[in-house]
Amino acid sequence: MLKKLGMFLLVSLLALSGFISTGFTSFAESTTQMIRIGVVPSAESISIGSNEDFTITDKETGEVIYTGENGEVNVELSSSATIETNFRLQTAWTTSVPYMQDWLNRAEAAGYETYVEDYLDGWRLLIGKFPTDAGWSERESFRQQMIAEGFAASDSYWRVITVSSGESEIKVVADGFEQIVPNAIQISSENGVIKINGSQYRGIGEVGFNSAGTLAGINELPLEEYLYGVVPRELPPVPYGELEAQKSQAVAARTYAISGLGKRSADGYDLLPTTSDQVYGGYDVEHPISTQAVQETEGVVATYNGKLINAVYHSTTGGYTANNEDVWASDPVPYLRGVPDSQRGKAIENVPTLEVFKSHANPKSLRAQRNGDFEADWSKYHRWYFQWTNEEISEVLSDYFSTDVGEVYEINVLERSNSGRVLEIEFVTENGTFYEFKDRIRWSLKYINANGGQSVLLSTLFYVEPVIDNSTKTLTGFEVYGGGWGHGVGLSQTGAMGMAVKGHTYDEILKHYYQGIELEERY
Repeated sequence: MLKKLGMFLLVSLLALSGFISTGFTSFAESTTQMIRIGVVPSAESISIGSNEDFTITDKETGEVIYTGENGEVNVELSSSATIETNFRLQTAWTTSVPYMQDWLNRAEAAGYETYVEDYLDGWRLLIGKFPTDAGWSERESFRQQMIAEGFAASDSYWRVITVSSGESEIKVVADGFEQIVPNAIQISSENGVIKINGSQYRGIGEVGFNSAGTLAGINELPLEEYLYGVVPRELPPVPYGELEAQKSQAVAARTYAISGLGKRSADGYDLLPTTSDQVYGGYDVEHPISTQAVQETEGVVATYNGKLINAVYHSTTGGYTANNEDVWASDPVPYLRGVPDSQRGKAIENVPTLEVFKSHANPKSLRAQRNGDFEADWSKYHRWYFQWTNEEISEVLSDYFSTDVGEVYEINVLERSNSGRVLEIEFVTENGTFYEFKDRIRWSLKYINANGGQSVLLSTLFYVEPVIDNSTKTLTGFEVYGGGWGHGVGLSQTGAMGMAVKGHTYDEILKHYYQGIELEERY
């Protein structure tokens, strides 16, 4: 494992130094910036095709493998590869090579199976390997053992990981046709639109290998055309069809995309098409208003002191955005400062209070009509309300902390930020007191959704109170009054819509949510 890891690090360092090619085009090399999206991050079989004439080629040799018309073919991982799917315990994420190597040395010396996953300019460290039918108690016993031995911490958790071992090859299968190809393959079409697993995308499609050795379905296309499929998914033009709001989303998405080029190069692509990066729906979701917004802001990005900003955004603030350090474990960023979503100035008195939430006409409607707020008329999540029974809150916390917490006696907010968001929360239970911090609080305090499952709490801008039966004076559960949806940092998407309706331009919108920035044309 260490030898394999050392080679990976050497290749990565050489690529960063420019000695070898990674297959990614630098921003300065081309005015038509290309981007690669892992639309199918991991699979054993992927379908590709087109509604028009299409050609499949070997990416390395350029050899034509197959031609077709208005159809699809299957691309499969060759049977010579062994595919394993197991539970593995994620213990940490690190950017430190010495830390990682020390952890690996200790874990492997102790005889434990290890796995390292490249992620966000660092590495995820995983230990152990259990079959997918292994019971929770067996896995929890191992997790506690790893904590006791210093290989994991209390925030460690189980992930299902699929890896391929052995010599991997690609098999292209169609009616009456089958061919093994040792390299990645690409598909192009007559009209410039291809299909991957039934969804349509501009540009070319590719099926190659990710870092785990399984197949990855990749869409490579010009960055501006990529944005055609991002903006309508991140800020739906129905009902958020104001052009200036769409433009602000386009600039934020472009800035994020350019900043993320090469982010997931170990898996053969730049970004994922999900909320892990940006939601991307491809050709099928394009809309004329969103496309117009992209075209009219072509090349425009947001910068601070000449550098691209971290253009994070979220759905709804609930009244006040968050400082980045109040949500994530990061140093304060000058342009990611909390600002109000109202037109009443920056007075901290505008931060919603419990009284504000409770006095709302109908918080259960998840809809607000509050005069003067940029987002209130455009988001059903401007205000919201949920309630747990005693049994439900015990189940939610037990699942999150991976232990039976028993009866929940108190839920106490210990610290808030100046935007009103919860920074630290305490759960006092029958079997101990538990704590969580910043944005992870949303995962600890899940609500019961309409299907009976658990969903992440919409934001950390909330107030939680016990529910007391008036007749018996006993605790029957807990209730939460909240506002907003998402982490709350940076651009508020529904706030952008509200500002646009009130006559603000896209540059005014962006400069409100990202303090002190400039807008530049990079190409």
